[in-house]
Amino acid sequence: MLAAGHDEASTAFMLTNLVEPDKAEVLAGTVRERRVGNVLLDRRDGTVTELVTELTSPRVASSRVVDVEREGQPPIVDEEFDRVEELLRRHEGWVAAMARRGITDVSLVRISALSAGRFGLPGEEGRRIVRCLSFLQQDPDDNAWAHPVDGVVAYLDLISGEVLELIDDRIFEVPARRENYHLKAERPAARTTQKPIVITQPEGPSFAVDGDVVEWEKWRFRIGYNQVEGLTLHEIGFTDGGRLRPIVYRASIAEMVVPYGDPSPVRFWQNYFDAGEYSLGKVANSLELGCDCLGEIRYFDATIAATDGRPRTIRNAICMHEEDASILWKHSDEYTHSSDVRRNRRLVVSFFITVGNYDYGFYWHLYLDGRIELECKATGVVFASAFPGPLEDGGEYPWASEIAPGVGAPYHQHLFSARLDMTVDGVENSVEELAAQRVPMGGGNPYGNGFTLATTRLRSELEGVREADGKRGVVWRVINPESLNCVGQPVGYVLRPEGGLPRCFRTVPSLNAMTFMLPT
Repeated sequence: MLAAGHDEASTAFMLTNLVEPDKAEVLAGTVRERRVGNVLLDRRDGTVTELVTELTSPRVASSRVVDVEREGQPPIVDEEFDRVEELLRRHEGWVAAMARRGITDVSLVRISALSAGRFGLPGEEGRRIVRCLSFLQQDPDDNAWAHPVDGVVAYLDLISGEVLELIDDRIFEVPARRENYHLKAERPAARTTQKPIVITQPEGPSFAVDGDVVEWEKWRFRIGYNQVEGLTLHEIGFTDGGRLRPIVYRASIAEMVVPYGDPSPVRFWQNYFDAGEYSLGKVANSLELGCDCLGEIRYFDATIAATDGRPRTIRNAICMHEEDASILWKHSDEYTHSSDVRRNRRLVVSFFITVGNYDYGFYWHLYLDGRIELECKATGVVFASAFPGPLEDGGEYPWASEIAPGVGAPYHQHLFSARLDMTVDGVENSVEELAAQRVPMGGGNPYGNGFTLATTRLRSELEGVREADGKRGVVWRVINPESLNCVGQPVGYVLRPEGGLPRCFRTVPSLNAMTFMLPT
C-alpha cells in the first residue's frame, strides 16, 4: 500500500480477500503466485482504489482508481457505524426531531446506519451515503430493537460527515414495553421438564483434518474463508470404487438479499445485500461448545483484515461435527420376509453471523449416500417499526404486522444466493432443467393418467435464468456428457430448490440497488 503511494493514516482497508487463482491452474497444480485483492478508501476525499498485491514477490501487481458512481462503493465497516452516532448526536435538526418524540437525552438513542441504495436522488451520485433509523435504549441492558423511534430518517455522507437530508414524516409514540430476552429477571422461567440428551463419541470423531483438508466417510474437501462470503468449501469429492470423483469445485453463499416492502417516505429504500454491503465474513460469531455446537467438535479459526490492514482472528468461527441423521434406507420385503435398515449420519460444517438485528446460521451437510445439503437458519430479532394501526378507511395497515402494542414488523424477505461451481467427474459439465409434465389424453394416453419428465438443456447464462416451480417439481441436473453411468447415461448431480416463494423485488428498472465491489 505504501509503495503504491497511499497515506497510511487516511487509508482504510475496506475489503481484503485472496484473489483466487484460475480454476485450471488449481486443478493442474500449477499455481505459483499468491495474490491478495484490496479495496482501499481514502477517508479524506472518498477516493476508492482497487489494489492487487503479490505476496511471493512481493510487489503491487495492479492499481486503479474506482469510478464509484458507476461501479459502486466498498462495504460499510464498523468504524463508520460508530462515527454516525457521533455525527447525528451533534446535528441540531436530528436532535430536535428526537425532542419532538419526547427524547431529550440523545445518548440513549442507538443509530442503525444502513446501506442507501441508488435511487437517482439529487446530490447523491457518487457519494458514500447511509440512511439512518433510530432506536431507544433505555439503559445499557435494554433491547433497543423493541423501541423504534419511527417517522424520521437521516441521510448522511460518510466522507464529509454532512447530513444531506432529514426526513421527519410523522411522529409516533416510542413503544415503551421492554423485551429483554437476555435478562434472566425479565424473561419467563426456563423449562424444567427436559431430560438430558448426551451426545458422545468414545472413540472420537470419524473425520480427519490436515490443515484445511477434511476427509470423512469417502468425502474429501477443503475449508476456506473470506471477508465477503465467510465459509467456503473447495474441491469437494467423493471416493467411489477407490477413485476420488470430483463433484463441486467451489461452494458458498455469495449473497443474501433482504428486500423490505414498506413504501413510506422513511423506509422505501430498505433493501440490503448483506454479503456485499456488510461482509458476512467480518461479522461471524465465535462459537461456543454446548450452545452453538454440540458433540465432538472441531473448530476452525478465521483470519481477516481489519481496516488498518492488520490481521484480525475470529476464534472458533467455523464448527465441524458429526450428527445422527435418522434412517438412510429401509425396506421390509413381503416375499423374502426380510427387513433391512441402514442408519444415516452427516458431517456438518457451519458458521453463524450477526448482521445488526438478525442472526444467520449456514450449515453445509454431507451425507453417507453422496448427498450435499445447505441449510440456512434465520433467527435473531426483527427490525421493528412503529405500528400505525388501521387506515383512515378502517382497512388493515398493509406494510407490517403488529407484533407487540405499537410495534410493527415490516414485511420483508430473506433470499439466499448460493454459488456452486460444479465439477461433476470433471469440468465438462452441462445443465438440464427437469420438470413433471402432464401428457394430454389421446391415442398414446387413452385414460389420461400419463405424465412424464420433461428435460430442457440450458445452453447459455440467459437460458439459465429460471424460476423454481414446486407445482411442476422443477429441479436442475448438472451432468457430465463425457462420463457415463452403468446404463450408459451421463452422470449428474440434481439441484433441488426448497421454498420457491415469489420474489418481491422492485419493478422500476431505474431504481438499481447500490453496487458494492469485489476485488478480481
